[in-house]
Amino acid sequence: MAKFRKNHSKNKNPFVGLSIRVFLMIAVAVVLFFIGRRGFIDAQSNSSSGSGVNVVFEDYDRAYLIPKSDRSDIEVVNHKYYSLGYVEKYEQPAWVSYGLNQSELAVPNVERHDRFLEDPEVSSKSANYYDYRGSGYSRGHMAPAGDMAFNKEAMRESFYMSNMSPQLIPFNGGIWRELEETVRDWAYKNGRLYVITGPIFGDVDKYIGQKNKVAVPKQYYKAVVDIDNPDIKGIAFIMDHEVSTRPIMDYAVTIDELEEAIGMELFDDLIEDDIEQDIEGNINIRSWPVSKKRYQQRVDHWNNN
Repeated sequence: MAKFRKNHSKNKNPFVGLSIRVFLMIAVAVVLFFIGRRGFIDAQSNSSSGSGVNVVFEDYDRAYLIPKSDRSDIEVVNHKYYSLGYVEKYEQPAWVSYGLNQSELAVPNVERHDRFLEDPEVSSKSANYYDYRGSGYSRGHMAPAGDMAFNKEAMRESFYMSNMSPQLIPFNGGIWRELEETVRDWAYKNGRLYVITGPIFGDVDKYIGQKNKVAVPKQYYKAVVDIDNPDIKGIAFIMDHEVSTRPIMDYAVTIDELEEAIGMELFDDLIEDDIEQDIEGNINIRSWPVSKKRYQQRVDHWNNN
């Protein structure tokens, strides 16, 4: 640019000067356009809470996935880095969905937030920090903090109480932790995955909470899909809410089987009809490798914490 201005100062032709001014005006207009467009995208993300509208954010290649069901008790909330379906009578999500990709996992983790916040986007108000205090249950992330550690905003969002479910401490820090870390391995290996996870309540017979009644689920589920060629695939898990020494693959089911169990269609807006059966109706265990070392660490140490 310095050289450009130098040449311009020496040029006595007024038409050249005019051309340069026109060029600069166009350049400024283009920059303002893209700034405004980004602001529009961000505004859309904020205004979509509770709307149930699927939005694709081009800046980080992430899709909001809204499972389909006939339930009327689910409030859809779209945060910037994940979506959730909040159930007021249980004071926790029925599902949480997000994208997970290699580029995010490759960056150094930001500092863990560790400040649990009520979710301002839940119209009925979410559970709060004190509902779990002294209960013997941990605040179990559905969208894990480890999956959201690529920037401070994503990390902060993962600590909304609407993203929490009461989990037994050795379950949360044991087999559930192993599954979460394994999913991160798969995302890093495959480049990009989409994840939907949540509790299965069953006949609720236990609640915790000082202000709000928070239901303790009987089981938890997680569904993962890879929609990118050449190896499109899917897998799901239904885990009993208890300490376990069994390998995580003992809990693997097809996505179709999970959808039947929870009464929701999870990836209907994401997966094309011609590949739906391949992804949701089958499991190729060899496509989903697990760490024997991590399993042994869980059995020997994590389950005892």
